[in-house]
Amino acid sequence: MEGKREIELALKGGYELETVLFLPEFVSDKELKKFSGSECIEITREVYQKLAYRDTTEGVLAVAKSKKHRLTDLKLSENPLLLVAEGIEKPGNLGALLRTADAAKIDAVIIANPKSDLYNPNIIRSGVGCVFTNQIAVGSTDEVISYLKSNKIAIFSATLQNANSYHLENYTTPTALVVGTEATGLSELWRTESTQNIIIPMQGEIDSMNVSVAAAILLFEAKRQRGF
Repeated sequence: MEGKREIELALKGGYELETVLFLPEFVSDKELKKFSGSECIEITREVYQKLAYRDTTEGVLAVAKSKKHRLTDLKLSENPLLLVAEGIEKPGNLGALLRTADAAKIDAVIIANPKSDLYNPNIIRSGVGCVFTNQIAVGSTDEVISYLKSNKIAIFSATLQNANSYHLENYTTPTALVVGTEATGLSELWRTESTQNIIIPMQGEIDSMNVSVAAAILLFEAKRQRGF
């Protein structure tokens, strides 16, 4: 991890820091106390520049233990609202999805058939650390559908086929909103196993929009129906 905000969000999210690397001119003794229990190593600017991913610098890097992200570890409310993203390839899109999920303060994000490492630096950077603020689980499409059905969570799949306009559906009960890639959309299993397929009506020349934008429209419609 790179940057004070991202590291603080990781700590708040229950991540265990192992090592902190820092430039003394950027990190005060008071800030270092936040990292008690982890190994803190002072490094030179030359070393930092070789390790840092971003051009801008806050002078601190950290290594933390990753989480398991199992479906069975999710802790849901009595009336959960979930975002499911299937097969998202671009780290920037996945980071934007996590940022959107954090903004909507939903129960969890589930990644079906993942194509990117969840801790890819571009995901952490584009998600401004929201990989640490969201509950996240990972599984195959079959596993995710089985999990949702066993927990009696309605599945609303964003797809063109056999779909109703998204704003006509009811999301006030346990709900999972499912989005796929812009290029290929969702796999057939989602279309056939969903409670209802939904669509965002398009009025221009193209028939799709960025997946994070689509997810934001769907999530905030669900939040609106729930009275935020």
